[in-house]
Amino acid sequence: MAAYGNTIYLTTPDTYASLEGETVLISMEEQKKVQVPFHHVSSIVCLESVRLSGPLQVRCAERGVSITWLNWSGRFGARVEGPTTGNVLLRLAQYDAYRDPGRSLELARQFVLGKIRNARSSALRVARECPSEDEQQQLQTSAQRMRRAQESAEYCRQVDILRGHEGEAAAEYFSTFGLHLRSGARRNFQFRKRQRRPAPDPINACLSFAYALLTTDCRGALESVGLDPQVGYLHQVRPGRPALALDLMEEFRAPLADRLVLTLINRGELSVGQFEYRPGGQVEMDASARKILIRAYQERKRTEIEYPLLNRKVQIGSLPYLQARLIARTLRGELESYLPFRNR
Repeated sequence: MAAYGNTIYLTTPDTYASLEGETVLISMEEQKKVQVPFHHVSSIVCLESVRLSGPLQVRCAERGVSITWLNWSGRFGARVEGPTTGNVLLRLAQYDAYRDPGRSLELARQFVLGKIRNARSSALRVARECPSEDEQQQLQTSAQRMRRAQESAEYCRQVDILRGHEGEAAAEYFSTFGLHLRSGARRNFQFRKRQRRPAPDPINACLSFAYALLTTDCRGALESVGLDPQVGYLHQVRPGRPALALDLMEEFRAPLADRLVLTLINRGELSVGQFEYRPGGQVEMDASARKILIRAYQERKRTEIEYPLLNRKVQIGSLPYLQARLIARTLRGELESYLPFRNR
């Protein structure tokens, strides 16, 4: 169990959370461990086998505290929330934009451009710091190819083709992702390609888990400004899929999730002994690795960076909320086009 900011993460198997007065009581093996004042809690994230009492779930729904369940690899399982809130007029504008092919394409385009720009920036930064001329050239060539995919995305006129350019850029980015590892880390950690299910290696397992945390934050940010996280523009709308949250997280993958995972591995804070190998080739993080990543993720969110649109520093954790507000302003017609986050 861990509490960071206003989010409680319940990661230990057979943890039980209940309501005691105006506090959330966390117990393990029938022993009381932690009590957190309820008014300090904005969300609860649970892994499999964690149990929550009925009264606690009801109180969370009444107070707008979301509860999200993830499996051990970080894949979304379920979410409990109270009555729908937010500005109904904003949501109607969101649905109108979804039905408008031109507006839907333009929003999808900006999500893709934001993702590719930030991925290119990460690759070029690693290239500048790389001591090997050969690896430096590989990274620069990869960045050039991503640039071509970006230019194609800027002018394409169909969402399906746009998704193809996004896929090309992602494949190119991950083709040299292993070069982002320092030489010492490469002796124990290897990366060949990005694969979600099943994760074939520790790095893919970490990336999937970090993306799950990021998606949860993006979904919460969208809901906080009154948007429907299920109706997106780049990702296809399907029952149970938070398409708009997945759209929003694209621009944050490289600078937030990927960099976090690489930092933990390069600094030696994660070791290969903290991963479990399952039948069928699936690799999962063990409890200690998940706690390390969650702690680092929350610490990273408290870091301040320059936010160009406000011309001041903001905490990284507030970026999904700030970008969600820009999406809302775009849908209301206050902005001509959505401006994705650009990492520097």
